[in-house]
Amino acid sequence: MKLLTTIRSFTIVLLSISGLTVSAQTDSLVLSYQEYINNILAYHPVAQKARLKLQYGEAQIMSAKGSLDPTIDASWNSKELDNKRYYEKLKTKLKFPTSLGIAFTGGYENNDGQYLNPENKTDEYGLWNLGIEVDVLNGLLANERNTAIRQAREYQYLSENEQNILLNDLLYNALYAYHTWQMYYYSMEVLNENIAIAHNNFVNTRKAFGAGEKTAIDTLEAGIVYQEAIGLFNKNDIYLIKARQAVENYLWFELKPLMLQPDSKPENYEKLYNTTWTELDSVLISKHPSILSAINKLSISEIEQRLKREKLKPKLKLKYNALLTTSDNIHIHEFDLSNYQLGIGFSMPLFLRSERAEVQKGKLKIQEQELDLIYKKNELYNKAKASWQQQAILKEQITIYNQNAINYERLLNGENEKFRYGESSVFLLNKRQEKYIDGKLKLAEAYVKFQLEVLNYLYLSNQLFTDEN
Repeated sequence: MKLLTTIRSFTIVLLSISGLTVSAQTDSLVLSYQEYINNILAYHPVAQKARLKLQYGEAQIMSAKGSLDPTIDASWNSKELDNKRYYEKLKTKLKFPTSLGIAFTGGYENNDGQYLNPENKTDEYGLWNLGIEVDVLNGLLANERNTAIRQAREYQYLSENEQNILLNDLLYNALYAYHTWQMYYYSMEVLNENIAIAHNNFVNTRKAFGAGEKTAIDTLEAGIVYQEAIGLFNKNDIYLIKARQAVENYLWFELKPLMLQPDSKPENYEKLYNTTWTELDSVLISKHPSILSAINKLSISEIEQRLKREKLKPKLKLKYNALLTTSDNIHIHEFDLSNYQLGIGFSMPLFLRSERAEVQKGKLKIQEQELDLIYKKNELYNKAKASWQQQAILKEQITIYNQNAINYERLLNGENEKFRYGESSVFLLNKRQEKYIDGKLKLAEAYVKFQLEVLNYLYLSNQLFTDEN
């Protein structure tokens, strides 16, 4: 299935952000970012649902434009009683509405009968008319037709932004699950190493006990540490299973969920994101789809409010029809200003209480939306700013934890040498091992926390997924 242009663009952007090199995998069991993101955007039900938003917006435009469709009306009535033709009336009308309160009309009448109202009388060839209907006050500039069309355009923009909101949320949650999987998978490798070290110490201590170099308590302590290492591994394995399941929730193909292979693994967490994304500013926040959708909703309310204010005006409708007679069914006589049909209609509520109340309610609604928009912008900006600052702290932590892990490994190797020559104890060796493993786990957690904070920042600052990518 071919991805949309925006999907391909997003994939390139995400890959460049992640700093992951896209190349043929030597290990086919690695689920890369490219495979993961492409699968989500191409096949996930929520991604497909997001695309329906645009179709809904297009349908809304078509529906609103339907109010400008020409209409044709036709009626025929006849009455016969006691062999007398009371009347026979034929009337047709074609109406062309416009976005303003103006409509162009045309029609044809042919009426006859012994008891026909004289005003409806026509000759045998009938009567043609061409005319115009104008809402002079209420409805001239703002009416239900042009209001529906303008609102439909805003709904189309709203549909695009709602699509981006859905895709943003989907990708954010999916990548959060991926990073969590990374953390527990590579923590598993550290805990595997922990088991290997603990087992080796236990075996060596037991041999030393057999040779009379170590006490039974030393053997017991080494055995306990070995069992604890297995327990830590099993605890992590529980979280790893849940993390794998969370990732599988986002893997689909043709509306069927996919399962990861038992030996599937994520890309290595140590590959840091590049710092090439844009630093925070108000422009980024103002283009966030949640902000744009709030602006769309505000625009829809303002368009509706204009119509409500229009209804405060009196209704004054003017109709003019030029009447055209024919000498036969084909040839129409020349236009004559003295042949016409003119009508004026006027109405106005005396107190306008209902109309004034609707205007007041609309004004309050707009004020609420404006306040919500101001608050939402400020909230997004502050969260994104805090996220940007936290990234710097996490980078520093990674540097520290990385150096600590290297130093703890040196201490562990040194303690092993001392233990081999009988200059150390099982207790000290276990402590060195504990610090080393704890240091590597902290490093893994710091890497993933940094990646999650970058993900959070990109989401908040509107750099995760946009139509401009």
